[in-house]
Amino acid sequence: MRIMATMEATNTDEIKLRHVETDVLIPKMMREKAKERCADKVEAFNHCCKDSGFFMVFKCREENAALKECLTLHYKDPTFFEECKQEYIREKLEFERTGIPTKNRTQKLPTSM
Repeated sequence: MRIMATMEATNTDEIKLRHVETDVLIPKMMREKAKERCADKVEAFNHCCKDSGFFMVFKCREENAALKECLTLHYKDPTFFEECKQEYIREKLEFERTGIPTKNRTQKLPTSM
């Protein structure tokens, strides 16, 4: 009964989210997407850390600051939060409809020959 009520609310603004969804799951999605959007800075920081070894704390301050600034810019953006929230709701509704988690839906099905 609950699934049908949720599916009938096709307008994503009407859907109520649990505390854990708004405070944990959506921010997790935001972190993953922010890392994708800041990929060049993530790569620069990783490269610096690999090259510097133990001294990375001192040598990679500039790369770390640039990465932190890029990620923080996305974390504090309300439109980015809303975008991730809408994507989370779409995935949630699709899971309730099919019963298949997102990561399993994106995997290729094996073919038999």
